[in-house]
Amino acid sequence: MQSPHPSSLPGRAFTLLEMSIVLMVLLALVGSGFFVSSEMTKWKLGRQASEDLRSVYSAQRMYLADNPTASVANLTAALLIPYLPNQATVLPTVTSLTGAKLTILVNVSPPVINAGSGATYDPSGNSKDSLWDVGE
Repeated sequence: MQSPHPSSLPGRAFTLLEMSIVLMVLLALVGSGFFVSSEMTKWKLGRQASEDLRSVYSAQRMYLADNPTASVANLTAALLIPYLPNQATVLPTVTSLTGAKLTILVNVSPPVINAGSGATYDPSGNSKDSLWDVGE
């Protein structure tokens, strides 16, 4: 037997509230994905900087082992380049968080990233975290 007033609504449909909640959840996931991606990029830059500093530090130690009377304060990039791993022909540079190319100071031990005027560049704020520095 049929009902006298057939319903004009379909059996099951999404309401505006349900669609809004789904869209808000998707937007939150996309937003958190962008945040995580930018933090990962910062971490990768820091990790690459620390690896470059370690290679320069290793070159420093090898040079000083071969030249025990040499002083760290008198080291130059030209003296260390032959001691860099993988037959590197230039001293590595570091990319800052803003995309600027920074040089490495080789006349201090352990080497540090030059932020200009001899200041040390380490945006992590911790010299023992092994990001942006050689650490201890």
